[in-house]
Amino acid sequence: MNARASSFARHRLRVVIFVTLCSAFFVPAGPLRAQETVVRFDPAQTQIHITLDSTFHTVHGTFKLKSGEIHFDPATGKARGSLVVDALSGDTDNKGRDKKMHQEIIQSPKFNEIVFTANAIKGSLVPRGSSEVQLSGIFRLCGQDHEMTMTAVVVSTGGRLQATTHFSIPYVKWGLKNPSTFLLHADDTVDVQIQAAGELAPASAQK
Repeated sequence: MNARASSFARHRLRVVIFVTLCSAFFVPAGPLRAQETVVRFDPAQTQIHITLDSTFHTVHGTFKLKSGEIHFDPATGKARGSLVVDALSGDTDNKGRDKKMHQEIIQSPKFNEIVFTANAIKGSLVPRGSSEVQLSGIFRLCGQDHEMTMTAVVVSTGGRLQATTHFSIPYVKWGLKNPSTFLLHADDTVDVQIQAAGELAPASAQK
């Protein structure tokens, strides 16, 4: 009886070890997926401002967000999703200048969307309070792709958030036309500031 009991105990121990090893390898996959989070921005509560320095004055303008949804996993640093801006919405409060901007510079009738597609994130968002993250991806302007990293300050209040980011676009270096004339010189970079509002939720809750 003792030998039989000892054999049964050894067999039971092997089963326990096997189950434990299987759990170690396969169980974590669920929680990692559950960590993915989605931020869905509200176009009606998002402001996009541009600033272009020139010889005699500074040009200010606005664009409108069409849609914005970013998925990210802090555990892996992977991100996906995009911010889509309506290129046709560009407005600098000057009809002549806007006509030139749309037809000759950003060519919005042909390229009517400006898109940032995310692929990586650094930093983490706290459920409540202020965070700083770096969002990297591809910025598509006038049909051309450019690598870009945005640094954003995010203030979270439960399921809601406010995000602010500021960056410069070297539009001339990227192949766009400089609007300078014989008397008026425009800078070859344009500053962009985005103030966005949205919702923060687990990706598993999204369909």
